[in-house]
Amino acid sequence: MFALAWPLLLEMGLGIAVGLLGTLLAARVSDGAGAGFALANHVSGTLFILFRIIGAGISVVLTQALGSGRRDIADATARAAVGASSWIGLLTGLGAMLAARPLLSLLGAPAEVLPLATPFLVLLGPAMLLDAWNAAMASVMRAHLRARDTLAVLVAMQALQLALAVPLMQQMGLIGFALALIASRLLGLGLHLWLWRARLGLRLQPADWWRLPRRELGAILHIGLPGAGENIAYRLAFMVSVAVVGHMGAQALATHAYVSQLMYFILLFGLATGFAAEIVVGHLIGAGQLHAAHRLVRRAMARGLMVSVVVAGSFALVGPWLLGLFTKDPAIIGLGSTLLWLTVLLEPGRTFNLVVINALRAAGDARYPVMVGSGSMVLVLAGGSWLLGQQLGLGLVGVWIAYAADEWVRGLLMWRRWARQDWVPHARAAHRRLRSTGASA
Repeated sequence: MFALAWPLLLEMGLGIAVGLLGTLLAARVSDGAGAGFALANHVSGTLFILFRIIGAGISVVLTQALGSGRRDIADATARAAVGASSWIGLLTGLGAMLAARPLLSLLGAPAEVLPLATPFLVLLGPAMLLDAWNAAMASVMRAHLRARDTLAVLVAMQALQLALAVPLMQQMGLIGFALALIASRLLGLGLHLWLWRARLGLRLQPADWWRLPRRELGAILHIGLPGAGENIAYRLAFMVSVAVVGHMGAQALATHAYVSQLMYFILLFGLATGFAAEIVVGHLIGAGQLHAAHRLVRRAMARGLMVSVVVAGSFALVGPWLLGLFTKDPAIIGLGSTLLWLTVLLEPGRTFNLVVINALRAAGDARYPVMVGSGSMVLVLAGGSWLLGQQLGLGLVGVWIAYAADEWVRGLLMWRRWARQDWVPHARAAHRRLRSTGASA
């Protein structure tokens, strides 16, 4: 677990750091530019969630196949993932380019923010296709336990992006950040193609970039569709909350953007632990070692809960100083500091979701999280944000209370599922399926 978790932690930390730097540079132009940067990234993230239709299934199918010794299934799945990524990347990219202004308006973008965010979102469109390819190839590398290689690729990508973003943003604003992003993703694609050949012995054929093989995609979608449904439900519910914040004005939107950037760092350890648990649990399920998978998840949860509280508390203590990096507005700093203290209550609940949902998915129990979680996302996250934040007048504090309540409701329900071992029949079925495929082959 640790050998997988620390490269993932650094990898995600670097990605968030670059996004934080972009927010800082945009905020130095104006709070409106900082809000526009955040809004455009919210929209691109929502569109890119379509990648989860296959992304959620790639790791699970690959790790189970590799755990059972079926390298042939793993390689076929990797090629299918690239073809599916091409189509999804094109779809999301075109959506961002052709509907940038209506999508931003749908989020309630203030009039002063809309002209800044629209051209930025349009240029993020081509980057989505490159991101889809890179994300799929990186998932394949991690499933093969090559997390250090994916970390090296990300370091190279982010180094190039930083080298280009700082001077380009000084001259071109948000558009300069988008151009730096595209250049770095092109570099990442080239490095991933080389690593696939050098480390995995995988060489893509021209048809692999667009072909959609039915059997391999069927296995991916069996896990990926429920996983994507869960992520789409969360993203849509979250965007409702962002729209609620948008109606509170540019200052509230900027506060939300700055605190959200800091929260990405807070959740890093839990996120890295969850992804590492998914990879290891997938290998253990493929090998039929269900008791070992159960023990691993319990240990990961115990550590994740302790670390999440410590990290969130540390950020809350230095919150005023951190927020001062974004803005000098005392109202934003004061309210943002309050939200960071509320995050100390939020993060333990989020840890349940980051670790246990990934473990359930790796065990083949992919439908329960979306069936149960979607109700909480709609009623507690989206509905609670509207009720507490807007109708009852609690503003951003009400929105954060809704965030925390949703994480705890879903987290406790997921932990109950795992602790009662209701996932075991799904894990046994996945193991039997791989054995029967091997026997028939």
